[in-house]
Amino acid sequence: MFRSSFGQRWNSLSQGQKLFVGVAGALVLYGLVVLFTQGGGLGRYSDPMWWMATAAIVLIALPIHEFAHAFTAVKLGDPTPRYQGRYTLNPMVHIDPMGALLIFLVGFGWAKPVQWNPRNVRIDPRWGSILVSMAGPLSNLLLAFLSLVLVRVLYPTNALELGTLLTSSQVAQWGYQWLGFFAYLNVLLFVFNLLPIPPLDGSHVLFALLPAGSQRAVYGLMQYGTMILFAVVFLAPQVIRVPTALVMNLLNGLVGL
Repeated sequence: MFRSSFGQRWNSLSQGQKLFVGVAGALVLYGLVVLFTQGGGLGRYSDPMWWMATAAIVLIALPIHEFAHAFTAVKLGDPTPRYQGRYTLNPMVHIDPMGALLIFLVGFGWAKPVQWNPRNVRIDPRWGSILVSMAGPLSNLLLAFLSLVLVRVLYPTNALELGTLLTSSQVAQWGYQWLGFFAYLNVLLFVFNLLPIPPLDGSHVLFALLPAGSQRAVYGLMQYGTMILFAVVFLAPQVIRVPTALVMNLLNGLVGL
């Protein structure tokens, strides 16, 4: 009976939905492999501050990301996020179980996307799409910046160079590690979401910028976006890692770290 029920549900999915489930499952498997094959150890996964920072991403950063989308859409004149209960910072409203699991396993994932109607905004729908789409990633960038500002204020550079942090309280060390991990994960989400690949936020910016008559290109990206994203994550992860490192270095320079 269970197998029959599962088969019926699977057959009811569209081709794109089946592909999405397959990619998500492969990402989970990849995360588990990384978790248990890091040179005989667990690497950062053995650090409780990594887990706490990741939990903060799921419970704080992702809800803020989605609320930023909702807030921008509502302020532009579209009440859809408010009607659907997404105009809130309550994490339970925004969390997607699979996306949250991937955050813990591979460092990036997603929440439930906020729905909005471009026809309701008071400005050009294309500009509305750009502003609403960019609001989420920019919220992650702001959170990363604020985290590094706290590092700069609470742990002065000179003190770190002298190694005084190593002789300070365990709580201080944990706080330093947590803020660093939290900043890095937010930058990772910022870069990841800006990839111009459906269904990520960057794809909506790209579609808004494409000239009229680009429907074929848009359709192709929508149809094969999940496969392209799969290829980037597994075959060209440097597309995500290199910009993440560059943005982290830029933020560190801005706050004087």
